[in-house]
This record gives sequence, C-alpha cells and structure tokens, in this order.
Amino acid sequence: MALSLEIKKEFTQLSERVKSVDLHPTEPWILASLYSGTVCIWNYQSQTLEKSFKVTESPVRSAKFIARKNWIVTGSDDKFIRVYDQDTMEMIKEFEAHKDYIRCVSVHPSLPCVLSSSDDMLIKMWDWEKGWECTQTYEGHSHYVMQSVFNPKDCNTFASASLDGTIKIWNLNSPAPISTLEGHSKGVNSVDYFINSEKTYLLSGSDDYTVKVWDYEAKTCVHTLESHTNNVCAVCVHPEFPIIITSSEDGTICIWDANTYRLENTLNYGLERVWTVGCKKGSDQVAFGCDNGTIMISVGGSK
Repeated sequence: MALSLEIKKEFTQLSERVKSVDLHPTEPWILASLYSGTVCIWNYQSQTLEKSFKVTESPVRSAKFIARKNWIVTGSDDKFIRVYDQDTMEMIKEFEAHKDYIRCVSVHPSLPCVLSSSDDMLIKMWDWEKGWECTQTYEGHSHYVMQSVFNPKDCNTFASASLDGTIKIWNLNSPAPISTLEGHSKGVNSVDYFINSEKTYLLSGSDDYTVKVWDYEAKTCVHTLESHTNNVCAVCVHPEFPIIITSSEDGTICIWDANTYRLENTLNYGLERVWTVGCKKGSDQVAFGCDNGTIMISVGGSK
C-alpha cells in the first residue's frame, strides 16, 4: 500500500548557515547552531525567537538539549565543548575536548554521558557526574568522524560515520570498534538506526550522493537509495511514520517509504544546502537546518 503523506511547511526562519538542529522533547523549541558561532532557540508554535547567544567566533557544528538537566551542550571548531543552562543561558562548563573541529555531540538517552566526534579522528565519552571527565576514547577511524548515534535498542552500543568511507559500531566500554561497514565510495556524513518489524537496520548518507540501508546483524548493505545529485548531509528515520528522510547539498529533502524504499517526495524550499535533520518522538514534525535558515514541516497522513 502506498504511503499517504500530507506534508505542510509549519515554520521558516531565515538566518546564517545552520549546522545542527535539535527538537526539545517536551517544549515547542528548535535548537539551531550556526556557522557564525551563535546558538538560537526558536519557538515553532509562537514563531518567535526564545533565546539567542554567542558561543564562540568559530562555527558551532553541533548543539543538543540535555533535557533532563535543562542544559544545552555545544561542540565547535575551536575544539571546545560548552554546557549552558537552557533557561538562563549561563555557561556551566567549558573545556577543550579535542585537537581539531568537533563535528557532533550526542547525548546518551539514560547515562550521564555525551559523545563527541571530531576531525582528530577520535570519539570521546564525557561523564558529567564525574565533572565532565573523559571516561573513554574510541579509536579506529582514519579520517574525520562526522557523527555518532546511540542504538535505541541497546544503548550500550553506538554507530559512527566518517569521511574514511566507513560506518563503525562500538561498545561503550571498549576503545576499539566491534565491526565496520564498508560499501560507500566516498566519505560518510551521517548515520541513523532504523527499527523495522523488530529488526535493526542502519542508514548512512555519503559524499557519493547515495544513502545505504544496512542489515545490522548481517553487516551487509541491503538497499541503496539514489536520487540526490550532491553530497548527502543527513539521514534519519521518522519516529512515528515509516519514512526515511534524507537531505543534501543539492538543496533537496527526500522522503522515502521505509518499507519499500520508494522515493515518495522531493522537497526544495529554496534555502540552498540542507545540512541537518531533526525529529522528535511522539510528533509528526521534522526540522531542517540549511545555508539560509531553519525550516520545520509536519508529515501528516496515514501510517
């Protein structure tokens, strides 16, 4: 049966280049980190700016809510991780975390930990209950590490994407990867877990313009999604609908049926390159960060 999707644009805000977006789990907020070094919180219900503050003169490539602490954590090109109170915007902590740009910060769903992924080819785990001590360093990639994401079915494991062209699977307690997925012909920018009929898959988006679907157990590529005409920047699986969402430097957002892998929609909102995608559980809304601003759509219709 074909998917019946009703896609509506709900929010657009023009700004400088947006490198990451995160949706707050309970508030109507989009956290956007900008290439200019600023972080903004947009209220998509009232269509207003809640808060904005300058983090650094360098690009902030990743910012995430740590909702259970009312914090925001950022990673930037000046190699620092910074933690802020989301209500007062007061800085709680800052420290030099890597020897090169920080591409991604990922918050563990239950443990008091954040992963940081860097151009120094390392991933590090930081424990805020131990004063943000680095409790593990993960080595194995041979190029920039672009993203890391926790496994929703087993939070003791995570996957990473690297410009070395691989996706690696890691156990939190071990510094070396458990396994490596190879198949892209160029660097991998983005990775996400994808549960379908109780089976676990991985998605990866690459500079080879493709998105690959991997059987997590067999460690094999089961499908390649081809439509983008430039580097694929971000991939994600919608938490409420059986759709895969991909975005690219070609300026488009592609929506694919997660069961048949058929391309359902191609969206272009004219904001140039689409760098990042964010979803939240229990919601049909999806946010995107682009060269010229932030956009949010709702994906209604039948599941």
